[in-house]
Amino acid sequence: MEQLHLPAASQAQGNITLPGSKSISNRTLLLAALADGITEIHDLLDSDDTSRMLESLAILGVNCENIGKNTWRVTGCNGNFPNKKAALFLGNAGTAFRPLTAALAFSGGHYQLSGVARMHERPIGDLVDALRQAGAHIEYAANDGFPPLNISSAKLDLSKPLQIRGDVSSQFLTALLMALPLSGQEAKIEVIGELISKPYIEITLNLMAKFGVKVNRNKWLSFSIPANSKYQSPKSIYVEGDASSASYFLAAGAIAGDVQVKGLSKNSIQGDVRFAEAIELMGGKISFGENHIQSQKAHQIKAIDLDCNHIPDAAMTLAIMALFAQGNSDQERTTTLRNIASWRVKETDRLTAMATELRKVGATVVEGADYLTITPPAQLTPNAVIDTYDDHRMAMCFSLVSLGGVPITINDPKCVNKTFPNYFDEFKKLVS
Repeated sequence: MEQLHLPAASQAQGNITLPGSKSISNRTLLLAALADGITEIHDLLDSDDTSRMLESLAILGVNCENIGKNTWRVTGCNGNFPNKKAALFLGNAGTAFRPLTAALAFSGGHYQLSGVARMHERPIGDLVDALRQAGAHIEYAANDGFPPLNISSAKLDLSKPLQIRGDVSSQFLTALLMALPLSGQEAKIEVIGELISKPYIEITLNLMAKFGVKVNRNKWLSFSIPANSKYQSPKSIYVEGDASSASYFLAAGAIAGDVQVKGLSKNSIQGDVRFAEAIELMGGKISFGENHIQSQKAHQIKAIDLDCNHIPDAAMTLAIMALFAQGNSDQERTTTLRNIASWRVKETDRLTAMATELRKVGATVVEGADYLTITPPAQLTPNAVIDTYDDHRMAMCFSLVSLGGVPITINDPKCVNKTFPNYFDEFKKLVS
């Protein structure tokens, strides 16, 4: 297995320009493909996940042309994919697999969707159940409730509200919302239980509006889409910098120096920009510019007790910052991250993975069904070898441990290709 050895460091200084948001990139690609007209997408993320979406759209007959650095021209199919029979391999890209499942269920064709082994362990049953309520024909090719899937042509009936659980993955609701305008019918979705990761639904609604479809919302309980809704190209659209990726550099600044993160502002449509608030709760100094966020070293990192429903991906970085918390007792230095059950259905079971790897660097960790408590050691364990579970965020998070003055080894560092292929190059530029 390939390994990356990060030397001990104590300072983080400089600036970083963020890659495009994965969530925005793949939503924008699919909406542009479904729209009427040609869309130029600027600052698109260049990563494994977006590559899977681009490959799939090409197989479906959508013309996607790279016309410059991170700029793509997508010729929309006006809600009707040209190719009605296709087999798509989507790797471990949930932001491609879930929305394409819904869109293809409404596309009147025959499709096979598969991914890597881990994708076949990530539940999709709640989305499939909701689509079947609309009359979709979807079969499980292996295990019930999980990919791979076979989708065939169906007659849709949206006369009754579609019900979907809100407490497993917000990507299921996103997939339904983005696909329903393809039906041409009036449609209503009712959310059963608490909706997690609400900011990701805000991203979806914001982008759908930019492509001409206005969703009516009753708080977070139900959503309705008017009949004859249709996606229309906005001609040109820019992808914001990835707020989840910003978390590593903002944390580095708070732990060890002064870091400016470019490509993001306080007015971002991404919920993870609120990670900056959590940094402030932990003692960091945050300031905002028109297109940047500045993070400066905390006088003292403080432990927190936080409901992380609004920042599920960025909350992983808080688990690493917890290693630097100071106080006069273990109780004062113990951080609790709550409402993070969604970690279990991500690229890996992040709750168990995070607990396991934090213990390797000396932390005392309690893993609950939907929470972690982390008590830092008096001294971080040097030369820990961190397993990353083919999860890009595990690799990026644990790079920050080196700022505690200890060398650390990251296994399979290239897993960051999923969202941030040059992450470690950028990290090394900032730290010393």
